[in-house]
Amino acid sequence: MDLSVFSFRFRGSGFPSPAAANIQRPTLLDSAASEKIAYNGRMKILVIEDDREAADYLERAFGEAGHTVHVAGDGETGFLIADSGEYDVMVIDRMLPRRDGLSVIAGLRSRGNTTPVLILSALGEVDDRVTGLRAGGDDYLTKPYAFNELLARVEVLNRRGSAREAETVYRAGDLELDRLSHSVKRAGREITLQPREFRLLEYLMRHAGQVVTRTMLLENVWDYHFDPQTNVIDVHVSRLRGKIEKGFDKPILHTIRGAGYMLRAN
Repeated sequence: MDLSVFSFRFRGSGFPSPAAANIQRPTLLDSAASEKIAYNGRMKILVIEDDREAADYLERAFGEAGHTVHVAGDGETGFLIADSGEYDVMVIDRMLPRRDGLSVIAGLRSRGNTTPVLILSALGEVDDRVTGLRAGGDDYLTKPYAFNELLARVEVLNRRGSAREAETVYRAGDLELDRLSHSVKRAGREITLQPREFRLLEYLMRHAGQVVTRTMLLENVWDYHFDPQTNVIDVHVSRLRGKIEKGFDKPILHTIRGAGYMLRAN
C-alpha cells in the first residue's frame, strides 16, 4: 500500500469528539511539551489513538523528544499503516473505533509483525493486563499516566526489540540455538531437530522465561489462525522435550498447567 495517499496523521474520520470518545484523559507532564526530553536514538513511532486531545499531545511530546511520530485515529487504519510500514515501537490504545486495539495487535502478530507494542488502556485490572499481553502486547500502561513514564517504557521496548532482533544465537542455561547455522547444542552436545522442531524451539527460546500459550504457538510456529482441535502441539512439544532433555539431569521445557509452556533453565 502506498503510504503517500495518507496524510501525515493518517486520521481520516477515525477521531470522534472528546466527549464521544468517553476515554479517561491521561495525566501528562506539562513540561514535556516545552522541554525536549533527551534520548540517544531517534525512533519511528506509530500511535493508534482515537482521542484527539491525547493523540495531539503524544505526537507533540514524542516529536519534541526527537522522534518521528505517525498517528492513526482508528483501529482499521492503524492496522493497515502498521502492516505496510516499519516502526520501532507502536503505542496502541485498547478501545478503538472500527477495530479493537487487541484485534489490531493479534492481527499484526499473526502476519509475523514483531514490532514492540505498548498498550494504553483505562482498563487496569490484572485480568485486563494479562489479556492485553497475551494478545501480543509487550507492555501495558493504564490511564491516567505520566508522559515521562510512557517515554521511558517506549525507550526500553525499543532497546529490547533492537537487541533481540539482532541476536543470532539464543541461550537458555546450557542450551544454545544458532539461527545462522541452524544448529542446536546442549552442554556442547549437538542435537538434531526437524525443521518444525527447530522453529518451535526458536520461538520458545525467544520467549525464554515467559509462558507461551497454545494460541501463540499455533499462530507463530504453525501459521494457524484457528485451533485445529488436534494434539499437534502436544506431539511436537513431547518430541522436542525428548531431544533436548534426554541424557540431562535438569528439565528445561516446562508445561505450565492451564496456561501453556515455558522454556526455563532453572
